[in-house]
Amino acid sequence: MRSWSAPNVPKLPGKSVPLRLYDTASKQVRQTDPGPTARMYVCGITPYDATHLGHANTYLAFDLVGRVWRDMGHEVHYTQNATDVDDPLLERAQQTGVAWQDLAEREIQLFRTDMEALRVLPPREYVGVTEVVGRVAELIAGLAAKGVTYMLDGDVYFSVADAPKFGQVSGYDEQQMLDLFAERGGDPGRPGKRDPLDWLLWQAERPGEPAWESPLGRGRPGWHIECTAIALDNLGAGFDVAGGGTDLIFPHHECGASEGHAATGEWPFAKFYTHAGMVALDGEKMSKSKGNLVFVSKLRLQHDPMAIRLVLLAHHYREDWQYTPGQLAEAEARLARWRSATGLGSGPDTEELLAEVRERLADDLDTPGALALIDAWAERASAGDGSDPSAPGLVRDLADALLGVAL
Repeated sequence: MRSWSAPNVPKLPGKSVPLRLYDTASKQVRQTDPGPTARMYVCGITPYDATHLGHANTYLAFDLVGRVWRDMGHEVHYTQNATDVDDPLLERAQQTGVAWQDLAEREIQLFRTDMEALRVLPPREYVGVTEVVGRVAELIAGLAAKGVTYMLDGDVYFSVADAPKFGQVSGYDEQQMLDLFAERGGDPGRPGKRDPLDWLLWQAERPGEPAWESPLGRGRPGWHIECTAIALDNLGAGFDVAGGGTDLIFPHHECGASEGHAATGEWPFAKFYTHAGMVALDGEKMSKSKGNLVFVSKLRLQHDPMAIRLVLLAHHYREDWQYTPGQLAEAEARLARWRSATGLGSGPDTEELLAEVRERLADDLDTPGALALIDAWAERASAGDGSDPSAPGLVRDLADALLGVAL
């Protein structure tokens, strides 16, 4: 499946700073240590509705990870999926009378357009689950051969009893897991399961639902194993960062980590599990199920996409926060100040600014701190402080390369 087009990223002078990120599994901020090529997998959308600010918040966070790595001189091998067959998609298609394939393609195209407008750097591989069903089935068959799965009425389950590292990503206790499993697409109460936390790898064909031929019988993959297969095929085990929103910590990333461990024998499946916070509206997490969504595509009709990006950058990526329209007005005012200051013929020296912005971003992506530094520079420039004719251009490049904000 095609990705979206990449913006040009300016090359900055000087030396960058190694990136430190919060790892959910170890519960601490640690320094990332990628090789010449940094490898990152971020879980993609289930395309049954348009991109909302919660989505954008997540993908912008990992866009920043890639930008900091690139500034350090790394190549970045970034893979993302689109879950273009799943229960919520099929349910929405039935409700609206639209073919599920058409609904998925329409929303994926809108997602691409939103990401381009927000200047999010595209993944090298953008993979639809429907493109790799055969490969997912092969992986499940391999897990079955290792004795970590069992059949239940034609469905294939992973046995949590055969997952010795289960729980090490989330750190949740059993009751927390059970509660979240039921809330987030699991089936802890299904009769016949060996353990309530066993999770579905392959769902046998249901009447009226899409299905594919496989060595497991006709059916389609479960949710978690899809990302495991795509990550393994494109990045291999032990890649640098697995990313998503905090709602993916459990069960999605927990189950995927155990699947990868069982398939390869390597642990950890990803060196870092990093998660973006949730965006709320009117006191509740923004989600499709609640219907309280602020769509990026609709905001773009009336507002500069760079202002939308600045709304997101004003919050630390791990922060849970609530969106209000006033934040967009503040972001538009900030964007105007930055553009005015960088449009001047000269400005204050930028060597220290560049070093400080790099340090803020390297410190677990401290974007509020980085914005404050550029605010201070813009204020000085607008007051006529500084006579460096190259400064405005370098600040434009800095904002573009590190923050993704085109001035």
